Amino acid sequence: MIDTHAHLDVSGADVEALLDRTRAAGVTRVIAIGTGIDSSRRTLAIAASQHGVFAALGVDPHQAATPEADRIEELRELLDHPCAVAVGETGLDAHHGANTMREQRILMDAQLALAEELDLPVVIHCRSASGETAAALGAFGGVVVLHCFSEPDLLETALERGYYVSFAGNVTYPRADTLRAAAIRVPADRILAETDSPYLAPQQVRGERNEPRNVMHTLAVLAQARDESPDGLGQQIDANAAAAFRLEP
Repeated sequence: MIDTHAHLDVSGADVEALLDRTRAAGVTRVIAIGTGIDSSRRTLAIAASQHGVFAALGVDPHQAATPEADRIEELRELLDHPCAVAVGETGLDAHHGANTMREQRILMDAQLALAEELDLPVVIHCRSASGETAAALGAFGGVVVLHCFSEPDLLETALERGYYVSFAGNVTYPRADTLRAAAIRVPADRILAETDSPYLAPQQVRGERNEPRNVMHTLAVLAQARDESPDGLGQQIDANAAAAFRLEP
């Protein structure tokens, strides 16, 4: 099994011990996510030193009005590393950044251009900005992974354009019926699972600091919603992640 989205550089734990627990739970690969230039450097260092860890490097929308946004060209050098498999996370967030939407779009556009230039997939953060995100991605011709899917209004666009849709721990929450309904509609070859750890712990461990191993809880809920076996869905998600991020099977 793979966790397609974890923030290992801010895990708050000994990374080697955390990954030992992760592997013991049956999670053998992790996509570690950078959220800024310095975060991306730390993330890349972890990926380069740990078997089964790969890096997505980017500047997230929360950094749009900070000096991080002016360092976007530094990503090019980082993305040249063989452990770097995607650009991101990047995207738009009107929930936490309604006053910086213009800056967020500029930052996102720069990273989309970089992803196209380098022929890399892009990991997208979208919160309360479904229409804007769909518009921003309209001309992008590469692979799109919608991380921590929580915007049902974006589902039709995702299905029409063939985006990968990744579900996090919030799909396990009792009131997340709309998310579980969305998960049922995602084609078998486009569904992914993640933790977004150390944030957003699944219901089974809610209140605890999240870890990549907890993607197994999310997998169980997704499998139940889709009337599939966890083993079968886990194998499908592994294959999907390998295709999206060009990993060895």
